[in-house]
Amino acid sequence: MHETAIDHTPGFSLGADVPRFSLRSGSATEVVLVVERAADGQSVRFPLEQLPETDVWVAETPGVVPGDRYHLLADGPAGGRHEFDATRPLLDPYARGIAPTGAAGAAGAAPAGAAPAGAAGAAPTGAAGAAPAAAPRWTSVVVDDAFDWGGVVKPTTPLDRTVVYEANVRTLTAANPHLPEELRGTYAGVAHESTIAHLHRIGVTTLELLPVHAFDTENWLRDAGRENAWGYNTLGFFAPHAAHASAAARAAGASTVLREFKGMVRLLHEAGIQVVLDVVYNHTAEEGLGGPTTSLRGIDGANRYRWASVPAGEPDAYYDTTGCGNTLDTSVEATADLIVDSLVYWARDVQVDGFRFDLMAALARDADHVFDPGHPLLERIRNHPDLQDTLVIAEPWDVGPDGWKTGSFGGAGAHTSEWNDGFRNTVRQFWLTDIAEERRNGMPQTGIGRLADALTGSRSLFGADRGPLAGVNFVTAHDGFTLLDLVSHDSKHNEANGEENRDGSNDNRSFNHGIEGDTADRGVRAARGRSMRNLLATLMLSAGVPMLTAGDERSRTQHGNNNAYVVSEDLTPVCWSTDEDSESMTEAVAALARFRSAHPSLRPTRFGIEGQETPGASRMSWYGPDGHPMTVEGWDQPVHRVMQYFAESTPEHEPFDRVLVVVHGSGRTRDLTLPVREDVLGYRLAWSSEKHRDLERLRPAGQVFTAYGPGIHLFEVA
Repeated sequence: MHETAIDHTPGFSLGADVPRFSLRSGSATEVVLVVERAADGQSVRFPLEQLPETDVWVAETPGVVPGDRYHLLADGPAGGRHEFDATRPLLDPYARGIAPTGAAGAAGAAPAGAAPAGAAGAAPTGAAGAAPAAAPRWTSVVVDDAFDWGGVVKPTTPLDRTVVYEANVRTLTAANPHLPEELRGTYAGVAHESTIAHLHRIGVTTLELLPVHAFDTENWLRDAGRENAWGYNTLGFFAPHAAHASAAARAAGASTVLREFKGMVRLLHEAGIQVVLDVVYNHTAEEGLGGPTTSLRGIDGANRYRWASVPAGEPDAYYDTTGCGNTLDTSVEATADLIVDSLVYWARDVQVDGFRFDLMAALARDADHVFDPGHPLLERIRNHPDLQDTLVIAEPWDVGPDGWKTGSFGGAGAHTSEWNDGFRNTVRQFWLTDIAEERRNGMPQTGIGRLADALTGSRSLFGADRGPLAGVNFVTAHDGFTLLDLVSHDSKHNEANGEENRDGSNDNRSFNHGIEGDTADRGVRAARGRSMRNLLATLMLSAGVPMLTAGDERSRTQHGNNNAYVVSEDLTPVCWSTDEDSESMTEAVAALARFRSAHPSLRPTRFGIEGQETPGASRMSWYGPDGHPMTVEGWDQPVHRVMQYFAESTPEHEPFDRVLVVVHGSGRTRDLTLPVREDVLGYRLAWSSEKHRDLERLRPAGQVFTAYGPGIHLFEVA
């Protein structure tokens, strides 16, 4: 073997005259690649050679072809931070395919604990008497990357027109009656024409999928007979999760699973819908020390994970800022390379449009575990030529010291947007807990000023330079109550998770409107519907990037469970029924999406500067309930919870536009005077969170408009 003949790209390189394999480990003393040939079942061992003065291990692997299964055996120092075991099979960190082995690895089988896609009558994973599933063993698989994209290219959706829809592959279509049963809960089901038609109806431009990298269920969950249904427990950063593929694709092997995934991307792109992946690079499925050693820990755990400083004589311990047992050390070059290589693979080879980074603050900690907004990994993601046109969305916190970093992912050349949890908290407080407080004590806790900041892009959080599109606004997400549960429960009900209701957040800012849980009371149901429309309208009309949670538009419930990552499909699927409540809420979202799309004044790309004309910004004028300019008292006093927001676009790419948004944040009926302006003839009500309003006639400026309880009213301006 000659060093100059070796391709150092990690994983397999099959395009050369002789297939090659490469791995990185700074601690190993011996590494062997074991390949099980698909053709005859024979095992072949390839000892790897370490290149001098590097952490790179390489070998030529003649005869290796797609479909072959393989694993690594690594030996090295004993004790301390090392976990070497020369007899333990390990996954290739760069494997494009990962499949279960043994009994769970039979053709078409799903990983232990995962019901086959579309299975009818599957028992809940936490059902009483369920036997704990045996821990599956996993193997890497060589895949055929060939795919015909048919000339389909990525959609080019401007960020101000982006509407994100966060969904789980399984639960998005598991209950969709328009799908053949074998496609429900699969990649193919996501790209089915019925799914796409629904996304188009509600104005979705960007589908954000919960983790689809190959993942595993934590040992403690499996021992309890439950499974991780969300996927935030990554086995490998390059392989699509096989259990989300159709049974036919799983039976055909890892290459077919990958083709089904790429086929999903192609069909969504044909429909003009972007695909964003929720990626978990902050930790792995190897859990804490003593957890399952499946890959990195057994290859080079001393260098790949963060370690705490412990007193002399004390056992080594991980420095964990994720709450999942371990945290990857992104100050190490090989780990940073792994993450960047994975991103480039999915963006370039699989053609996905962007990434939402789980606990991104953990990725930006330096060698001393301190958050660094200019972290080299962040700079590489910002500047990599293959990532320039990708969406980058940060979950801007972790659970470590000083871990809340919302607003901190700017910097030179940054094209990063951030989940805006401040928006979520403000909007929930205004429309739910404040209304509940008003009912109890006659006065809400807050005025309207914070809502105005949220409505106009959270400038106080992101600053003038970054602009409103730095924020991804949301009211709900996978983690927490659904929208219906948010207005139906004062407290969480997580008993099904098996943790005695201790898990999940207690700070929900929810309001049950007088009755806990489901009810036939028509008055309570009507009030809940109005609150849901108020929350959705605030989300869809605010400056920034709106994110909907799958099923909220269909009045999906988890029966008060605000941490449904371990519960079965009968609790979490999107509802596809055509009942009145579901259809009414869906049409409300669709109407709001149409209104947002039609009015660039609600979609500014920049913050305005006082006294200057700023292209892409919106000029904002604020009026109180009497139609006069807003007073200081009007902003701050809880008794004054009315604002009239007059927004005018500063044209850059679209025609001049202006709208009036009227917000009434009280349960009391109130007469409001529409603002008088020399440049306005009148106002036409285009949408209201109150049902049965007159949406046709033109109302002259200065006319009284009566608000019957809490609501949002959208006026087009003549």
